[in-house]
Amino acid sequence: MAAVLRGSRYLVGTGVKHVGFALVSTRSMASKTPVGFIGLGNMGNPMAKNLLIHGYPVIATDVFPESCKELQELGAQILDNPAEVADKADRIITMLPSSPNVIDVYTGPNGILKKVKKGSLLIDSSTIDPSVSKEMAAAAEKMGAVFMDAPVSGGVGAASSGKLTFMVGGAEVEFTAAAELLNCMGANVVYCGQVGSGQAAKICNNMLLAIGMIGTSETMNLGIRLGLDPKLLAKILNMSSGRCWSSDTYNPVPGVMEGVPSGNNYQGGFATQLMAKDLGLAQNTATSTKTPVPLGSLAHQMYRMMCARGYASKDFSSVFQFLREEEEEKVGSQKE
Repeated sequence: MAAVLRGSRYLVGTGVKHVGFALVSTRSMASKTPVGFIGLGNMGNPMAKNLLIHGYPVIATDVFPESCKELQELGAQILDNPAEVADKADRIITMLPSSPNVIDVYTGPNGILKKVKKGSLLIDSSTIDPSVSKEMAAAAEKMGAVFMDAPVSGGVGAASSGKLTFMVGGAEVEFTAAAELLNCMGANVVYCGQVGSGQAAKICNNMLLAIGMIGTSETMNLGIRLGLDPKLLAKILNMSSGRCWSSDTYNPVPGVMEGVPSGNNYQGGFATQLMAKDLGLAQNTATSTKTPVPLGSLAHQMYRMMCARGYASKDFSSVFQFLREEEEEKVGSQKE
């Protein structure tokens, strides 16, 4: 906590719009010039909507044209590819599934850097390898643009309500300009350090999230096997020392909470395949830094198994369902 408080001068929230020191930036603040947005999936779509709500004209594109329809109906201008967006906007936000997608969107044949304007601010909110963020920053710098990594935490619900947490890496002098836009989509915008540091923070967060979700699912399953009502067990956990985000905000057991993927057959939310990808990033960085992460490794293997067993597109909280099915299969084989 002390470390968080010492770093609070870098925290900009929608409720408290102050920064503890003056930042010098050449960009005009509160400017309602167009903002480019690339990647209109489960997270990108509501994020772009919040920019529109705050009065920013949005120029957007997505590899899947059908993903653009709703935003277009709300007034966004839809273009064919990232290069066209870069030609029309000098502030661009990207929200993409993986490192290869980011590389293609920025440096591909129709990528942002083909037509980027000098002085443009490029903010990537994807969760990718920190080394790729550094590569994109170097490529952008050669074109006279500024790249910042700003991955998010909070899920689809927070994206819709504008309460995401952004972990920002990049030139400190550009943080205020980035925060102007990010505050439209989040409740907390935290400066983490140079390019790649936002990704480092996000990877650590998601490894803990995966471990916590598996632990919550195992606990709930055990309690149900012991005859406890799942709602009662969740209530007890959430007033006890076992309380965590996976138990009180995103419970994985169907029927325990409303408005979460477990109550909708695990549709929407954060896909299992994306969690497996993020855990892979954590494993890669753990290997390169020689950091022991035994629980992170087990979580990675479990989510990879889930992807192979048909859970790839389901929300990552479906690990509860996966555990139940594994249990049922074992019981069935014993009877045979």
